[in-house]
Amino acid sequence: MRIASLPVALAVAVAFCLPTVDGARVRSSQYEGDSHPDASGQVFPFLKWLRDSAVEVVFGKPPFKTQGARPGAQLQYRYRNDVVIRFNVTTSEEEDALARAAEQMFLDVWAFTPSYVDVRLDKDDVSALRTLLPRSLQPTVLIPDLAAAVWATYPSTSKRSQFESSMGDAANMRMSLDGVGNIFFRDYQTLAVIVSWMRLLEAMFPSIAQMTSVGKSYEGRDIFALRVGARSDNGEANGPRKTILITGGLHGREWISTSSVNYLLWSVITSYDREPMITKLLEHFDIVFIPVLNPDGYEYSWQSDRLWRKSRQQTKMRFCRGLDLDHAFGYAWDAAKHQTDPCSESYGGDQPFQAVEASELAKWAKNETQHGTKFVAFLDLHSYSQQILYPYAYTCSIDPPNRENLEELAMGLAKAIRLSSGEYYTVTSACEGAVARSHRAGDSTTRIEAGGGSAIDWFYHELHARYSYQIKLRDTGSYGFLLPSDNIVPTGEEMLNALKYLGDYLLGNNGIEESPFQQPTAHWQDLRRRRR
Repeated sequence: MRIASLPVALAVAVAFCLPTVDGARVRSSQYEGDSHPDASGQVFPFLKWLRDSAVEVVFGKPPFKTQGARPGAQLQYRYRNDVVIRFNVTTSEEEDALARAAEQMFLDVWAFTPSYVDVRLDKDDVSALRTLLPRSLQPTVLIPDLAAAVWATYPSTSKRSQFESSMGDAANMRMSLDGVGNIFFRDYQTLAVIVSWMRLLEAMFPSIAQMTSVGKSYEGRDIFALRVGARSDNGEANGPRKTILITGGLHGREWISTSSVNYLLWSVITSYDREPMITKLLEHFDIVFIPVLNPDGYEYSWQSDRLWRKSRQQTKMRFCRGLDLDHAFGYAWDAAKHQTDPCSESYGGDQPFQAVEASELAKWAKNETQHGTKFVAFLDLHSYSQQILYPYAYTCSIDPPNRENLEELAMGLAKAIRLSSGEYYTVTSACEGAVARSHRAGDSTTRIEAGGGSAIDWFYHELHARYSYQIKLRDTGSYGFLLPSDNIVPTGEEMLNALKYLGDYLLGNNGIEESPFQQPTAHWQDLRRRRR
């Protein structure tokens, strides 16, 4: 199964990841006012040349190169007065008041759960917000210095220097699959790096991996996917190919969702023929990984606005760009209940599938079903709040036909995560907002965020993906969307154990054939080492 060019591909990977795209690197010295030039290109000119040349010759020149400009002083200026605050919401009246205030002040709602709502705003606007709320709603500050928290998510110069020093000693260089993986998952990666990484995986594992584009974004970028699967000798030669779809990056600022899809992709593809559970899964199912469903928004979050959520599509209001892709799908899209203000962070458009990226994904998925694909599961990774949500998102008054199965599997996923890492993920219907209560037909209470047009509802209802979930990853508010990079591997491991449980469940074992989430002691020792 392994190809002869594997050592070459690994060498390219190391050289490629080593100086990581300069245009995406943000130096902490810039934040502190230091203007000394970056000398990494002078220290390792050959490796930098090898990386650039290899990537362009083997994989072709990317259509969109990362710009050289780095977020510098403008980053500090953009977020200098912003804070993130939390409201512990306990009644319908409190939720209604907060929802109306958020709509009136165009607040950036970071999270809404059955127990709390997190909001980002200028610290000078906190007093004005409190005048619109009942006295029972008293905010607590989660992130007092948003500019510093934003800055910390960009790859640092110190990490890069340590890495270059260690890799500079050829005698100590470990040319292994695990070693290359450790390089990639040390930091969040830019769009250009991710695309080349996917091409590299396809080149390394051509017998089980195939890269494709599910469509073009509004700005013309490809939405790349990697299909992974292996036909067994006695496998399903005929009939629909059962497929699991895993997406990330619907919202540009949710970097941990993108890195987690990449981690799953890497772990699955490198475990084939090495781990029986994964091998069996790939022989019976295809898994399609889409790390960045919103490439325009993701790229913009690296270049201009770290907290950009929506796409970059032009709207009817010139100065309010972008659509929320998770409110743009065609199922249960209700104009009367939908957020129709383009300046809102949850604006999904004025009609279903107005968002280009949502439309492209839907057209691709429908085309797949017409050519022998049967979507059996859909995992849409987001951040944050550590929740596993199942349909329906648009209403709590209608239960999905297989709600018991959805809950059973979701509880199993949460248990797999808890046993592997100790982290708790709550399980609930996606319709639940800030207050855990049923919303009956005709309920006029304002919601924190509209639920119609959700991706998990569309795949569940329209394509009959029996197990459709939105999983909100780490953490529960300490960092929010600005999760430090040392959480990349642990969060990826959580999702890997959840995926193993899902695979075991789909194979008919109800998650009990083995305990895929119980890792040996040596594994956790290695994981702790990698986190340092």
